[in-house]
Amino acid sequence: MLREALPKIVTPLPGPNAQKIIDRREAAMPGAIKCGYPCVIKRGEGAMFEDVDGNIFLDWVGGVGVLNIGYSHPELIEAVKDQSEKFFHAMMNITTHEPYIKMAEKMNEIVPVKGDKKKTMFVNSGAEADENAVKIAKSYTGRPNIIVFTGAFHGRTQMTMAMTAKKAYAIGMGPFPDGVYRAEFPNLYRKPEGMTDEEAIQYYIDKLEQVFIEATPKDATAAIVFEPVQGEGGFVPAPIEWVKAVRKICDDNGILMITDEVQSGWARSGRMFASEYFAEAGCAPDIMTTAKSIAGGLPLSAVTASAEIMDAVTPGTIGGTYCGNPVSCASALKVAEVMERDDYPGKARAIADKLNKTFNEWKEKYEVIGDVRGMGCMMGVEFVTDKKSKTPNAELVTNIINAAVQKGLIMEAAGTYNNVIRFLCPLCATDAQIDAGLEIYEAAIKECL
Repeated sequence: MLREALPKIVTPLPGPNAQKIIDRREAAMPGAIKCGYPCVIKRGEGAMFEDVDGNIFLDWVGGVGVLNIGYSHPELIEAVKDQSEKFFHAMMNITTHEPYIKMAEKMNEIVPVKGDKKKTMFVNSGAEADENAVKIAKSYTGRPNIIVFTGAFHGRTQMTMAMTAKKAYAIGMGPFPDGVYRAEFPNLYRKPEGMTDEEAIQYYIDKLEQVFIEATPKDATAAIVFEPVQGEGGFVPAPIEWVKAVRKICDDNGILMITDEVQSGWARSGRMFASEYFAEAGCAPDIMTTAKSIAGGLPLSAVTASAEIMDAVTPGTIGGTYCGNPVSCASALKVAEVMERDDYPGKARAIADKLNKTFNEWKEKYEVIGDVRGMGCMMGVEFVTDKKSKTPNAELVTNIINAAVQKGLIMEAAGTYNNVIRFLCPLCATDAQIDAGLEIYEAAIKECL
């Protein structure tokens, strides 16, 4: 069964069938939508997929965090079939449908935002969720500006391209919306030389305070938006003491704290949401966004906040035609049910324990591994030319990824300088699959060195 299989390459990549489809892709699609992997998926189960030439791949990217529950989960398939036979679409501005309400009720139950009574709205993508969270914050506070961070990725709409730090995602797309200001994110691996972690956290807090002096006054700031673990920024986790300080700044000045859990949500962090760690430390967000794995691969995203914040939004400024599609909501309800029942956060913690041990052994063994970091099973390995200089080594990362795919392991780069390899494997991966992936990964490192 594919679900239990191990990587196996039976043809040179790309295989002949894959090459034909890749050629058709080049003729039919914009070149700006790039793909560097020499395979074409035929079917997928769990953490594995088979391509059109019979090659079997272990997927450690999972649709960039979309497949935490894995490919083709049987219960999701049944939930989608059942809803699709009733109706595909019903716009909530025209006729209420219960799947939306049920999923909103579930989100209000499990999302760790401030407030006793919560409300949730649905949109279609992570970028839409982030943009709507900003709109909600502006509507609630009556203020025009937001603060985001270095290393941030929030999407590809005009607003979220402005929020995103890495401008490789926004070349030629300006001018961008006004009112978006940037502070320095606390990357403890790349903190100023000679500082302790404690000193560095205060340094980054001071950098945030400087933004209020030089860019947006506190009484003009609607929200501070950050990812609990930066995704495209290189899988950099936000230190809890820094989050506590951000929460206090927000509380003292009427600013809303927004956590972007588009990638970190749905058991990836070792909790259902990374913001649970913050809530336990007394620094829960005011608004949380989530997408990616929420519906197991169907388009859906969510914004959750207190009823007080949500009910202050000006009517007509949020919503949309496909928002909260009933088939996607049916799938999302089943995702939540299965993840809670089968303890997917526990699966993430178990995989993370193995990865932490192995990756840190590699860190001691290889001069080119500078840092191993993350939260739960959202982990990154940062590659450098040498440990002393910490010079980013993007070329090596590219070579390792290309070598690994030829052996049946799919991995992806991240980071401002593309020198981090991210781990987003489906959390249903078997022990044997994780071991096989680690074996291929290290073989690729050795080959490329």
